[in-house]
Amino acid sequence: MDVVYQGGQATAAEILDALPDPPSYSAVRALLRILEEKGHLRHHQRGLRYVYVPTVSRPVAQRTAARHLVQTFFNGSARNAVATLIDESGLSRTELDELQAMIAQARKECR
Repeated sequence: MDVVYQGGQATAAEILDALPDPPSYSAVRALLRILEEKGHLRHHQRGLRYVYVPTVSRPVAQRTAARHLVQTFFNGSARNAVATLIDESGLSRTELDELQAMIAQARKECR
């Protein structure tokens, strides 16, 4: 999906070329088919090739993926997900300050 988002569209061959350690061409095509069946991509034909384009913007896809991640791996607990990310990410003092400001803003908006 990242390759498709970066260029706005991509063929299976372009995706293969962009990956540092690509799987087989047929594996990429199978994954593209699955992503299309799930509604993440659609395609149009250019000559003999399918050109895939995303059906939703990257920010929408990120939010959907984050919700799924929290539900799947953290039993729906955003607190546990954030705690794990903080523990594992090695955030700088500046990044922690930025997060603290975001939390303070969220608190204000909850009132």
